[in-house]
Amino acid sequence: MTGKLYGLGLGPGDPELITLKAHRILTSAPVIAYPAPDTGPSFARQIAGPFLRADQLEVPMIVPMRVERFPAQDIYDAAAVTLSHHLDVGSDVAVLCEGDPFFYGSFMYLFARLAGRYETEVVPGVSSMMAAAAAYGRPLAARNDVLTVLPGPLDDEALSARIAAADAVAIIKLGRHFSRIRALIASLGLTSAAGYVERVSLSNQRVLPLNAVAEDVAPYFSMILIYKGQEGWAHASHSSQSAAQI
Repeated sequence: MTGKLYGLGLGPGDPELITLKAHRILTSAPVIAYPAPDTGPSFARQIAGPFLRADQLEVPMIVPMRVERFPAQDIYDAAAVTLSHHLDVGSDVAVLCEGDPFFYGSFMYLFARLAGRYETEVVPGVSSMMAAAAAYGRPLAARNDVLTVLPGPLDDEALSARIAAADAVAIIKLGRHFSRIRALIASLGLTSAAGYVERVSLSNQRVLPLNAVAEDVAPYFSMILIYKGQEGWAHASHSSQSAAQI
């Protein structure tokens, strides 16, 4: 019998936000795979680190951190071949994913290559978007509000049109696009309705109104939340609990 493939959502970074189900599989699977940059540690591996055992086989999947578009197909092709060797001999394989595996997660590319050949289970995780709203102390959306998630690399025209059509917006993948996006939000008259959260749930988390951010760049793990709906939250200050974490 072949092994079972798991895609484990680990949440936004705090190990305590790993679900009980993900923890059970994480601590029992003999093979643990995770994406890792070509320089520096794997974030997914760091989240899971407190629960890993010395006798588990770790399989890092090296993904170069470059500006050009990824995933590179050959990287996931090679990773699928490597993981299939373990599955073929009957070993379960747990692939670690920060956040949720199917919400901009790299596991979806392995799923496309392997799920048709092996029993596969995807374990959802707490997404950074939900964690950011909790940290900022303002609900994402309610009732009939339309919530839109926008990747920061979209151009200004696309961002403007989608923001205009939404009641609530989460802009992710800010990085080098932060200054441009902040200027766009200002041009739309929405700065006072926008909050900024970076490295949510980690010890170096920052939570503050967008107009209080002094920097012109943001880390990859950062997000802007905008509320334009009817619930009266748009200009609400973030919570005192969040303010203490700035």
